[in-house]
Amino acid sequence: MTEKHWIDSLKASRLMRSREEVNAFENALFQLAENPKNDDLPALHLIFDDRCQQPEVMFGLVHLLESFALEEQLQAFVAIVPELITVAPDWTKILHSRILNDKEACRLYRDKLHSANASSPHFIRQLLEESVIYRLTQFDAIAS
Repeated sequence: MTEKHWIDSLKASRLMRSREEVNAFENALFQLAENPKNDDLPALHLIFDDRCQQPEVMFGLVHLLESFALEEQLQAFVAIVPELITVAPDWTKILHSRILNDKEACRLYRDKLHSANASSPHFIRQLLEESVIYRLTQFDAIAS
């Protein structure tokens, strides 16, 4: 089966309203983790849905995303965040928070946000960039 098939399976089962949907979601995550592809990152981010009835299972998707190289993971997140925040604001906040809690990720995230805003400004990315700058000053204050 192709990555598209497994991503479609994630989309179809992402609300996890039944045991069958939970099983389908977990199976698709497992299959995608076997052969992760950077090209799938934007589509994987857009699987998140705040209506999901099994958030602990959805965290498997968070862990899959975090298994990718940091730079590719952040690039995909920055690119899709304006869309993601409209369909899954709670999950967007969770991903954003996890990035902010890692100093290296936070610095790279700031750079990616700044670059994205320079080429195609978006108020969501601007707000996120401001929160990253604030968080980095906190890291610097702790280090002092």
